Amino acid sequence: MEKLLLSKGYQLGNTIGEGTYSKVKEAYCRDQQRKVAIKIINRQTVPKDFIHKFLPRELQIVQNLDHKNIIKVHEIWESDDGKICIIMELAEGGDVLEHIKKEGPLPEELAKTLFRQLVAAIRYCHDCGIAHRDLKCENTLLDKSFNVKLADFGFAKNFRTGTAELSKTFCGSTAYAAPEVLQGVPHESIKSDIWSMGIVLYIMLCGHLPFDDSNIPKMLWLQQNGVAFPQHLELSRECRDLVGRLLEPDCSLRPPIQEVCFHPWLSDSQ
Repeated sequence: MEKLLLSKGYQLGNTIGEGTYSKVKEAYCRDQQRKVAIKIINRQTVPKDFIHKFLPRELQIVQNLDHKNIIKVHEIWESDDGKICIIMELAEGGDVLEHIKKEGPLPEELAKTLFRQLVAAIRYCHDCGIAHRDLKCENTLLDKSFNVKLADFGFAKNFRTGTAELSKTFCGSTAYAAPEVLQGVPHESIKSDIWSMGIVLYIMLCGHLPFDDSNIPKMLWLQQNGVAFPQHLELSRECRDLVGRLLEPDCSLRPPIQEVCFHPWLSDSQ
């Protein structure tokens, strides 16, 4: 693999991320004289279901994405021994979770700036008929200017815009999963994305998960009873209201992304 990458002008560096079925390495592109990220997926070691169902979707989706708050894919190729390489823009600021672990929760105004960018990325996806289905702090990356770059479309799915297309697939992380996903009922993936965004925003503001995911039945009960904020945390009424709307357990009452964009907390300053 390293020889192939070198022959194409890429010098491999450190591993900067590992997914369930992939590894992401930093690399230097000699031709363009810049650092990139390379996601490597080995066909030989991943489940057949992933190869036939999820991987073709990811490869098709990421090649067509073009938004300033989404990681840009430069090229995709496959080696003779079945390793797929996705050459991507490098987010040098790491991910939001790493930042929070180092620096603590974000001040409300900074959380607003970053979350507004995440909302823009998801609106673009949903308008293009793409549900992300694995939104979490680890997939919300930051560039060196501290701008959001949404990553990892490994579980993403196309849907027909304007239709309530239902999915039964469990995707993503339990801690970020909407109640309807955890319950295994047919659901709209775009509404589940909205819930996951609520978890991301809560973690940005509070520095921890809103619901303990170590006990799923208890977690479902807590989700139905609404989100609670740490008592010491001073947050604006509009901010608390948006988190509550995003983490609405009844998915029929959860706002679509177009509505989220115009929430008072996000639209009060541009």
